[in-house]
Amino acid sequence: MSKKLKVLSLLAFTVALMALPMLAQEGGTPGELSPARTSLFRVSLIVGAAIITLAVIAGAFCQAKAISAGCEGISRNPAGAPHIRFLLIFGLVLIETLVIYALLITIIILMVQWGKYV
Repeated sequence: MSKKLKVLSLLAFTVALMALPMLAQEGGTPGELSPARTSLFRVSLIVGAAIITLAVIAGAFCQAKAISAGCEGISRNPAGAPHIRFLLIFGLVLIETLVIYALLITIIILMVQWGKYV
């Protein structure tokens, strides 16, 4: 089994393990939400968590690759260091912006569901 497959399977197992407490909850009192709405709310929580988790993993991986490539480029061509450094920082800003957008989307998903059903 390759290392990437092991990491992905461990990640999937961890996400499934964290979702179990939400799926085990029961709503039996008359003032609570209907089962369909509760199910939709649970799904929105899982989707929101998955979005931000995947965005952070992808962002961290891309930032590590960018920094590695930038350091390698500067070590090969020290005269081009200012240009490489500028492009590296610009790329890191764009990657971090993508992760922040994913965070905002997750917050919107969670807030819409909170506002509707609770």
